[in-house]
Amino acid sequence: MAVAGAAKRYAHAAFDLARQQQALDAWERDLDRAVGVVQNPEVSEFFGSPAIPEEAKQQAITQLLPGEAERYVRNLLLLLLERRRLAQLPQVAAVFHDLVLQERGVAVADVTTAVALTPQEAEQVRARLRDLIGKTVDMRARVDPAIIGGLVVRVGDDLIDGSVRTQLHQLRQRMAS
Repeated sequence: MAVAGAAKRYAHAAFDLARQQQALDAWERDLDRAVGVVQNPEVSEFFGSPAIPEEAKQQAITQLLPGEAERYVRNLLLLLLERRRLAQLPQVAAVFHDLVLQERGVAVADVTTAVALTPQEAEQVRARLRDLIGKTVDMRARVDPAIIGGLVVRVGDDLIDGSVRTQLHQLRQRMAS
């Protein structure tokens, strides 16, 4: 998932604040709850409608997160609303979650294969990645038949492309030279 720069900036700012407060779990819980609500099609339509006054939208957010403990997440939602970026909340929450995992020494690996991995294969890939990077791995599997075979792994900015498609492309380039 490509994440907009603004969503990353909001997530990093929220993460820094949550870490200072030693409240990462509470922030994650509140963000997840808010994402679940705003992804509801009717709620999304409500917040996206120019016919609904801003005050009504602000009240809805306040009702969603009414408690004192939730005030920082509520303020984040109000800021996103004010800046017309509330639709980016799922991306903000996803980046926030990845930052929490990183803080806890867990690497997020996006693994793409041509066919779905069996549980045993997934565990083998996870173990191999753990050995390579020296961290616990939260693996997110994705299927893309276009890679033909093998796998493509992205961990942060690092890319390991062991796909058949790439190997065929490299072979074609060598033969053309």
